[in-house]
Amino acid sequence: MRCLFVSLPKQSKSSAKHKTCKSGGYCKAKKREIGGIKVENKLYVSYAPHIRSKENVSETMLDVLIALIPALAAGVYFFGVRALFAVLVSVACSVAFESLWNMLLKKKNTVGDMSAAVTGVLLAFCLPPSIPLWIVIIGDFFAIVIVKGFFGGLGQNIVNPALAARAFLLACWPVDMTNYTLPFTNLFSGEAVSSATPLVSEIKPSYFELFIGKIPGCIGEVSAVCLIIGGIYLLVKKRIDFVIPVCYIAGVGIFGALFGDGFLFSVLSGGVILAGIFMATDYVTSPVTAKGQAIYAIFAALVTAVIRKFGGYPEGVTYAILMANILTPLIDKFAVPKKFGYVKKAKNAQKEAL
Repeated sequence: MRCLFVSLPKQSKSSAKHKTCKSGGYCKAKKREIGGIKVENKLYVSYAPHIRSKENVSETMLDVLIALIPALAAGVYFFGVRALFAVLVSVACSVAFESLWNMLLKKKNTVGDMSAAVTGVLLAFCLPPSIPLWIVIIGDFFAIVIVKGFFGGLGQNIVNPALAARAFLLACWPVDMTNYTLPFTNLFSGEAVSSATPLVSEIKPSYFELFIGKIPGCIGEVSAVCLIIGGIYLLVKKRIDFVIPVCYIAGVGIFGALFGDGFLFSVLSGGVILAGIFMATDYVTSPVTAKGQAIYAIFAALVTAVIRKFGGYPEGVTYAILMANILTPLIDKFAVPKKFGYVKKAKNAQKEAL
């Protein structure tokens, strides 16, 4: 449950009653009467001070799309127009499915917030360049309708839609989902030379190739430098916080080094940087507090490294973050922020004694 600040009418006595509550503001308000009508507040009210902002969802999503442009350019450069087609189809279908779903339920059309477009891009980034377009369309339907729509729309989904769709596609069509292609092969056609991902290849690419993205892999995950540029943009625009990306990416590197795979190789291979910057930081499915975010990211990093080392599938990013998403409500429950200005009784007693 997200922390929300609810302004109650002046006539309501709930505010005065709430000040005497021992929870200090982090509790469920009891039933009360406002204008003769019984109202039950089921929202959690966070500790003061409360921050108000004029920013909206569409502005945030636009910044995310801008941050994804360098990685998209790298994907098209290395894998050709086939990669661009996959991204465009994914975005178009995601937007169309969201619009149709809203029409079916007679709800307000939310296409304008651009969240569906972001989901479409992120899903395409998680797919190999040679993926059949009909699989992309099925993935978009699963992400927008099943994962997002069935749970109530934006802000209500319990897991990241793009990663959930990727996990679904991987379970249904594992061969197509792991058919990676070499860079610079048949850039203007649908055919390509297949190759293994660096995680399972016997001949390891150089760190420079891993950094710029000249490796087999998914469309948007190969170029670490372009993803980092996008991440810096989001940090500068204050769309994401540094806690989750740093803890997750560094955690994967540290656990990978402990398991014998090397720090840099663990970080630069697979979808670690893409997921750490653009997916694990999803507002809806990640914890609220910095402490909770650190726990969430380190847990996901550990699961990623364990699946890579001991699992039957070489890449564990998808399942690791989905597991962390599911645990987010539990993490939020125990990683409760302290009340503003709160000092422990023991410290107060010591100060008074002095």
